[in-house]
Amino acid sequence: MWGDTQTAPGQLVRKGELDYLLLEYLAEVTMSILTAQRMRDASMGWARDFVPVVTPLLPEIAKQGIKIVTNAGGVNPDGCRDALQKACEEAGVELKIAVVTGDNLMPRRDELGEDVLKPLDPEQPRPDNFLSMNAYLGALPIKQAFDDGADVVITGRCVDSALALGPLMHEFGWSASDLDLLSAGSLAGHLLECGAQSTGGNFTDWRDVPEYENMGFPVAECAADGSFLLTKPPETGGLVTVGTVGEQMLYEIGNPAAYVLPDVVCDWREVTLEQVDKDVVRVAGARGTAPTDSYKVSATYPDGFRLTALFMVGGIEAVAKAERVANALLEKNRRLLKDKGFADYRQADVEAIGSEAMYGPHSRSRDTREVMVKIAVTHEDEKALKLFGTEVAQAATGMVPGITGYFAGRPKPSRIVRLYSALVRKTEVPVSVDSGDGPREIEIPAGEGAPPAPVSAAPGEIAEVPADAVEVPLIRLAIARSGDKGDDSNIGVIARKPEYLPYIRAALTEEAVADYFSHLLKGQVYRFELPGINALNFLLTRILGGGGVASLRADPQGKCYGQMLLDFPIAVPREIAEKL
Repeated sequence: MWGDTQTAPGQLVRKGELDYLLLEYLAEVTMSILTAQRMRDASMGWARDFVPVVTPLLPEIAKQGIKIVTNAGGVNPDGCRDALQKACEEAGVELKIAVVTGDNLMPRRDELGEDVLKPLDPEQPRPDNFLSMNAYLGALPIKQAFDDGADVVITGRCVDSALALGPLMHEFGWSASDLDLLSAGSLAGHLLECGAQSTGGNFTDWRDVPEYENMGFPVAECAADGSFLLTKPPETGGLVTVGTVGEQMLYEIGNPAAYVLPDVVCDWREVTLEQVDKDVVRVAGARGTAPTDSYKVSATYPDGFRLTALFMVGGIEAVAKAERVANALLEKNRRLLKDKGFADYRQADVEAIGSEAMYGPHSRSRDTREVMVKIAVTHEDEKALKLFGTEVAQAATGMVPGITGYFAGRPKPSRIVRLYSALVRKTEVPVSVDSGDGPREIEIPAGEGAPPAPVSAAPGEIAEVPADAVEVPLIRLAIARSGDKGDDSNIGVIARKPEYLPYIRAALTEEAVADYFSHLLKGQVYRFELPGINALNFLLTRILGGGGVASLRADPQGKCYGQMLLDFPIAVPREIAEKL
């Protein structure tokens, strides 16, 4: 990911015995940042970390014959290629570099009306001030570039998993109709795409993970039948187990029977994970059905400004003092806004971080003696927020005792970038590959129909809980991982033993999960089954306060939701509780 440790590529090149090195950089907000950079400088708009990271490794990459695939092209793949080409020349290394284009729809935004660019949320009005607009391309153009003899393939926006599927289609000769294989290759990419998250990073049982300071990054050893081994380089930290791999498999997916990608609709319900050696897990059983006729499009647009003030309050009754100060500052600044002719804030959000504010009614720490006060406000006028920024520090001398730690100094406004998601037919998006002889359009299958709407799965076995049952926290029975997609979040829950799953299923109904998160949830909860790994996956819609930088919450990406759910009480027979 962009922002990951710069030591990772070197570790993988020197210890991983690789055929392909994958570097993944892009997120929705990243595209708008890159668009803004290119507007200021036509040579920019690509992930600038990429070339400096790989340049010292170029001689070793060339010597080993390692091929590279990356989406570091952002909104300017040609510019990224030119920078890498220059680095190769200076290093005395000759690599054939190919570029995939077609994802950037900004030049066509005026011709892509709502009859062509169909919103995923019909209630969200279409903005007229897009910053970026990109279709999520698939693996076929990457395959074609490697078929053309490329050593390096640079793309703009594509689905993250395509960075692995493209090379696998090239190596094994998989076609666009080999749907089970395409699903398996996409799963390999899904497990690789988030850095060390499948090798022990972000793992529920974090105490079991050795050497965070030397984390091993994931390597997939893939077979032509679609099965693969997930492992990591020798003499590195981290952990590869059925649990670490299973958590990453559930990360940021919705319906595991219909995980929609450009090349295939994946069905991972019957995927199996087998520990075959220390830090080696065998993955098999992915299935696939025909792809849809559309690409997902993520567009971003500016929508006013936000300001976040952060300071510490310590001492007795810290939470009550924090709330008193935050409300007083909001009230005072609302009066100032009115006096100066500004409208009220669009949104205002207060959290006493350290008081378990995100837990809402489930908080157990109201008596803490130190908290961070977070006050976030939005306004359409940047000047109105600058006014707020000038009035925060006075609280330390004019309000409650114990205010300290203005860690970031006077807060400053920043632009809000919101996400607009839509669908566009694949036939409306020409895709080209330039392997050095100029762009050449490639054929993409038209696909079949629209993506399915989320529908909860029929539940498996539900345990009958005896009258003398004992409640234990979910973490005793399961591990969990949560992630985000726009304003939605998912929580994957994997039973530690198959016999625990019926009790988990009985307690974690959709209604129970919705009630647990009711202080945050604005949409619905759907529950899905993954019997292959004894897991449930929950999709919680409209729960992130807008998601990403549009959200004012301390956790705008649902990273803590899985951890929060692990406190949920599960009723089990007394004999199970005693063994736990």
